[in-house]
Amino acid sequence: MENNQLIFASNNQHKVEEINSIIGNVCKVISLKEAGIDIDIPEPYDTIEANASEKSKTIFALTGKNCFGDDTGLEVDALNGEPGVKSARYAGEEKNFSANINKLLFKMKGFQNRSAQFKTIISLMWNGEEHIFEGITRGKIIDERRGTNGFGYDPVFIPDGSDKTFGEMELSEKNLYSHRRKAMDKLIEFLISEAKR
Repeated sequence: MENNQLIFASNNQHKVEEINSIIGNVCKVISLKEAGIDIDIPEPYDTIEANASEKSKTIFALTGKNCFGDDTGLEVDALNGEPGVKSARYAGEEKNFSANINKLLFKMKGFQNRSAQFKTIISLMWNGEEHIFEGITRGKIIDERRGTNGFGYDPVFIPDGSDKTFGEMELSEKNLYSHRRKAMDKLIEFLISEAKR
């Protein structure tokens, strides 16, 4: 299966690198740009699951090739699950993560309960059928940024079992806790079982 290419319905190079570091030689994950696809897939739905599904189905409709899309949200208990599906656009349509973090920290001022979780949903279109994989990492939001690695809310999220934020971790360490890793592991298990058929 080493020569198989799987189109990832994203142009987020951070995510592509993170996923390739997890997936190893099971197959080669390529971005939309690498696949020669130049579109911005909308995320119109109010659930992470529906947005992930929209991405994979859009690319499958365009290419007819095996592909997957993901959507990830940060769900903060004290904010009733915010920012959730709006995580990337929490502070506005321009997807400015510094502004998103500022808004999150401002809204959490005074809350004792800092519990939160990252949730990743992967929607895989495989031979024309959709398969869904979920990964969840519980943790807490701290009140100031720590670390410059990763992306998004990584500098303010400490996963359960660690005293470091995702922003302070190298990718190999982040993969020990990562919600995306958990969802990807399920995807990889599926791909390996398909390869053996």
